[in-house]
Amino acid sequence: MSMANELKEWDKIILGIDPGTNVMGYGVLGVKCNKPMMITMGVIQLNKFDDHYMRLKRIYDRVLGIVENYLPDELAIEAPFFGKNVQSMLKLGRAQGVAIAAALSREVPITEYEPRKIKLAITGNGGASKEQVQEMIRRQLDIPKENLLPQLDATDALAAALCHYYELKKPAVAHAAKDWKAFIAAHPDRVKK
Repeated sequence: MSMANELKEWDKIILGIDPGTNVMGYGVLGVKCNKPMMITMGVIQLNKFDDHYMRLKRIYDRVLGIVENYLPDELAIEAPFFGKNVQSMLKLGRAQGVAIAAALSREVPITEYEPRKIKLAITGNGGASKEQVQEMIRRQLDIPKENLLPQLDATDALAAALCHYYELKKPAVAHAAKDWKAFIAAHPDRVKK
């Protein structure tokens, strides 16, 4: 069976990315009959490039390749966290931006999640360690231990994708009207005359 035929079997495909300037993790999550399953995960090694701009080019090329290979319906990406080193934050923000640009070039919708929100969705603890996230991802997606990668960036990326899947399953919450006039305008059928 060809890759294109295999991908048609999924109701939804979510690409998750854990941005990095040395190692960038990615994970592709397939959803079939409301059950999420790992399609693939991996890392993009960037530390072999001395030039930061060459790293950005590599990120763009690889993310574009992943998008074209797996045809995700959506991208969930971890937002850069605030650190003390401004230069590191700038580089991380650029890496994230290039990954987003690659997905947007193929019109893949993007959702960004803070690291704490991803950890909370996966482990129930916003301060969980990367190892705890990996173990919960392994259990929730039924991944054999021998299929885990030594780099935790890959399971962090799958965690972003799974967090997005959980967010999509939440029921839509109706926003309350500001006042009675706004309520009546929004719900004319509920007003007796």
